Amino acid sequence: MQLEHLFTLDAQKEAVRDGVPPIELVHGEKLLDMFENLELGLTPKTTYDINLHFFQEFQS
Repeated sequence: MQLEHLFTLDAQKEAVRDGVPPIELVHGEKLLDMFENLELGLTPKTTYDINLHFFQEFQS
């Protein structure tokens, strides 16, 4: 994904402006990935898929 399509030219310039620390521009999907990797503000949750093959022998 190319950042030039996600952020305005002004935002891109500000991110690398001389005299200040650089700013990492983060798009929505990357931000979600970062939150998930750090489990920041999230509670992990286990989910299960039903194995229908297992239950076939119990069907009438």
